[in-house]
Amino acid sequence: MKVVILAGGSGTRITEESAIRPKPMIEIGHRPILWHIMKIYTAHGLTDFIICCGYKGHVIKEYFANYFLRNADVAFDVKNNQMEVHRHSVEPWRVTLVNTGEGTMTGGRIKRIQSYIGRESFCLTYGDGVSDVNIRALIDFHRKQKTLASLTAVQLPGRFGVFALEKGETTISSFVEKPSGESTWINGGFFVLEPQIFDYIEGDETVWELQPMERLAQEQQLSAFRHSGFWRPMDTLRDKIVLEEMWEANKAPWKIWNE
Repeated sequence: MKVVILAGGSGTRITEESAIRPKPMIEIGHRPILWHIMKIYTAHGLTDFIICCGYKGHVIKEYFANYFLRNADVAFDVKNNQMEVHRHSVEPWRVTLVNTGEGTMTGGRIKRIQSYIGRESFCLTYGDGVSDVNIRALIDFHRKQKTLASLTAVQLPGRFGVFALEKGETTISSFVEKPSGESTWINGGFFVLEPQIFDYIEGDETVWELQPMERLAQEQQLSAFRHSGFWRPMDTLRDKIVLEEMWEANKAPWKIWNE
């Protein structure tokens, strides 16, 4: 099963980083968040990726063009223009990089990779969020639902401490720092889709999260796989710092793979 990653946006809410590189190439632990997302899928045996490029897509292409060289021990014989590889550690990935346009909406990007999918089921996710979601369980769930689309439903972690304070009292009786599960269920990405969903997308101006998903829901063709574990998007610089701190402390819940 192929994995499609939307990696063409400009990241307007994290311009401190995205001004010089596309958002999926912003690094967590000296690796692009795109790499982390691909490692999550690889841990579940999915290694065939289609990356929808757009804003500064050349940065993503150059990264994969040099990936082998970045991850190998090499000796250069400059005089004879030769390179000898001593040791390498390369992922078992097949990566197709598709230019889906700089201003294309999310639905349009999906529509543009239709020829690379054919008539097979496929996974889809955003290039800016990590999770410990069980991808294989998600795929099994989708197959049992027999709908055209399944998304991973998540709850945002609380951003503030919550405490109990009785009316007229000044002493706090209980306190929970940044509780999870205090919000409604939201779209966390990590989709499994049938090829018929391409018929729900008109063109480049189509936003996947609007008309196509709304119509799928109306036709009862959209299922929700509830994930109560870790999920976090990298929308802002603050999010990036939090993810970086988790990684550096060896407490990154999305790291479900072995080195």
